[in-house]
Amino acid sequence: MSTIQKTIDVAVPVRTAYDQWTQFESFPRFMEGVESVTQLDDKRLHWKAEIAGVTREWDAEIIDQTPDARVTWRAVDGTTNAGTVSFTPDDMGRSTQVTLEMEYKPEGIVEKAGDVLNIVERRVEGDLKRFKEYIESRGAETGAWRGDVKPTGDVDPLDETHRH
Repeated sequence: MSTIQKTIDVAVPVRTAYDQWTQFESFPRFMEGVESVTQLDDKRLHWKAEIAGVTREWDAEIIDQTPDARVTWRAVDGTTNAGTVSFTPDDMGRSTQVTLEMEYKPEGIVEKAGDVLNIVERRVEGDLKRFKEYIESRGAETGAWRGDVKPTGDVDPLDETHRH
């Protein structure tokens, strides 16, 4: 498994940053290589993305979602990945620190070579910068989902035994 952690400050309140992040179907607007994200229900998403020149599709489930604090997910089939995006407001409530922590398993020789060259890490960093530009230029979220998803027990999002 490979691990990435990137942080960026966005000049919007935590609620605005969090609410925009919950609009998963807008991800192709700022995430490189993401062709589509379809929200199947409150906890499940279907992803289609180009990774190292190969189109991949997978389903992911949200295993922990706390408004204005975090969203944690894991892939349940297809491309192995899991992670958490967390939101921390500044003391004045005017800006938000967005931290993305992700673990993934490169598949195939091309993806493994890309991993060695830190291509995914650079892509994630670029995605966060584009998210910053997207939300700051708008000044408001395009929608919001304020529901809570509570983890069931001590579930490790990367534990292969929970994958379908």
